[in-house]
Amino acid sequence: MNVSEIFSAPIGYWHWWIAATILGALEMALPGVVFLWLGIAAVVNGFLILAAPFLGWTPEWGAQLLMFSVLGLVSLAAGRQLWRHRPGSTPHPTLNRRGTELIGRECLLERPIENGRGRVHLGDTLWLVSGPDLPVGTVVRVTGVDGTALMVEAVEK
Repeated sequence: MNVSEIFSAPIGYWHWWIAATILGALEMALPGVVFLWLGIAAVVNGFLILAAPFLGWTPEWGAQLLMFSVLGLVSLAAGRQLWRHRPGSTPHPTLNRRGTELIGRECLLERPIENGRGRVHLGDTLWLVSGPDLPVGTVVRVTGVDGTALMVEAVEK
């Protein structure tokens, strides 16, 4: 079999469904949502190839690859739009942002705030804090988070 015979061999609809299965397996192994949308494009392309003879057309491999490319781009664009507009609500919105959960809590300074930096003990963690210079033992309230440091202010009594 020479090169011209390989490229003139027909690609059937089932080839595209096998490609979709492989892309689905790749999506499970390497999650990133790209293979999912390309797999959907391959499934749709397979259905179009299956329906083409009923419309009096038998697409060659080049036309099939062009259709898959266009369907892949459309599918990726549609997936991106869906991903952008999906609701982001979760029962634990601060799950991976521990410092954010501490906003509003009050605690005692473990180490004085000198030159804008000090430490407090909250829960089982010694946190770096930033704020105005204050002595050890001052009651402070967490007002925000700046990277890994908690921003604090003195609590008025």
